[in-house]
Amino acid sequence: MKILRATICFIVLVAVLAVTTSCALAQNKVAVISLDGPIQYESSAGLFFGGSTITPELVRTQLERAKKDSRVKAIVIQVNSPGGSVAASQEIVNLLEQMEIPVVISMSDLAASGAYYISAGADKIVALPGTLVGSIGVISEMPNLKGLFDKLGIDMQVYIAGKHKDMYAGFRELTPEEAAIIQNMTDQLYEQFVQVVAKGRNLSEDQVRTLATGQLYTGTEAKQLGLVDELGGLQAALDAAASLAGISEPQVEYYQPETSSLLNDLLGFGWQKLRNIVEPTSLSAQDIILLDTLTNPYPQPEYR
Repeated sequence: MKILRATICFIVLVAVLAVTTSCALAQNKVAVISLDGPIQYESSAGLFFGGSTITPELVRTQLERAKKDSRVKAIVIQVNSPGGSVAASQEIVNLLEQMEIPVVISMSDLAASGAYYISAGADKIVALPGTLVGSIGVISEMPNLKGLFDKLGIDMQVYIAGKHKDMYAGFRELTPEEAAIIQNMTDQLYEQFVQVVAKGRNLSEDQVRTLATGQLYTGTEAKQLGLVDELGGLQAALDAAASLAGISEPQVEYYQPETSSLLNDLLGFGWQKLRNIVEPTSLSAQDIILLDTLTNPYPQPEYR
């Protein structure tokens, strides 16, 4: 009888310890958020075919989920992106700055331009030795379709009020004054990029400018230059996040982005999605260029 009672007590004690340990671990979570694809304000995935994009709304949704879970003590963000929209990148940075728990970046294949912009202010950046990092700079592209229009026999009549109003339309060459306007705007956005990196990486602006040539660095080079903190993969980033949060043996939760259903896609069907389906199948290269120019009258400088 005593043996039976001792056995029952032992089983109960083990069960209590297991539950206690499980609850302790559950209170110490690290959330993993995956950001993959170009940075844009809106997703441009096709109706039937996937295509990942990073949008402020996606990031906001994932961060809000982490904020609402008091058990989440740190966040690891996996980044794989060529960059993209300046404004979208800046909004994502604003969202990350509002987080009150440690944020660690884990770079995979590519963290270029806008992707590095959103990473620079993290508490720690981890990259693989072969990760391509950097491309710090801005690009502004202005189409000039006059030669194509002449070839196609298109005579575009343009009426403007404001001497520079048609400079973005792509129907003519820019004047020297207009080229200077575009360059000045690009330079301003470049300086904003430099300031964000300098602040986030604790470097002087002059140091950043020597690195901000638009070139890519390997993860190994980036660590030597102070653009990343540590070489390693996701596990190294998880370990860094746990250390910053002061926890051991954290429970890792991988956040999956919401995926839209075919019904939702049909209900939200629009011009952008139609273009993504039609363009690869029925339009020539010059058709696509014309379509992009005519439907995007204000080409945007980009962190890409």
